Amino acid sequence: MSGDRGELIRLDDVVPADPARIIAEMHRYWRTLCRGRAVPDRADVEPQGLRHILDFAFILERIAPGAARFRLAGRHLVDLMGMEVRGMPVCSLLNPDSRGRLSDLLETVFKGPQIATLQLHSPGSFGRPSLDGRLLFLPLRSDLGDVTRALGCLVSQGEIGRGPRRFDVTGDSISPVIEGARPISPVAEAFEEPAPRWRAPPLPAQRPPAPPPRRETPEELRARFHIVKG
Repeated sequence: MSGDRGELIRLDDVVPADPARIIAEMHRYWRTLCRGRAVPDRADVEPQGLRHILDFAFILERIAPGAARFRLAGRHLVDLMGMEVRGMPVCSLLNPDSRGRLSDLLETVFKGPQIATLQLHSPGSFGRPSLDGRLLFLPLRSDLGDVTRALGCLVSQGEIGRGPRRFDVTGDSISPVIEGARPISPVAEAFEEPAPRWRAPPLPAQRPPAPPPRRETPEELRARFHIVKG
């Protein structure tokens, strides 16, 4: 019996990733966590349930309106960026021109709450073949009960090449967490606090006009003079 040990090979190095299948599997898993609720809890997510797509999965934390950072991220995201991505803002995956749209979509995920799917493209350059990908965001509740977490996945097709790889958003779609509900348009204005109505400041209290000075009589005028003896 030979003492040689076989080399460990990652499955995604042999079988190309199928974005449609992985996105659908992630979506199905999230639905199973709902159990009659509109949005599941972060505590419900277990790696065992994502074992077939764990390399592509991530969990986000909302840190500001339209902004979130990675709390956990799979190996595929590390390969795309060429570095560990935990703690990094999710906008670091995109080129600057697409970050505004990403911000609007993230806010609709947390505030709607809603589900967002993005189509991505990374142009080719030296040492970096052209890449297409898909990105999915699914809302989660934190331990405090507010929707400030998100489960998601990022799947790209093609050889990654030199990292970091950043993408442009070429398309997106949103859907409500409750089937049949009306989706909310992912624009910043949809989630802004209504501006207070302008009101004119109150006018200062008006004092009654002073009465005209009273003219003294001749007798009163003479009474004011005193004879001083020299």
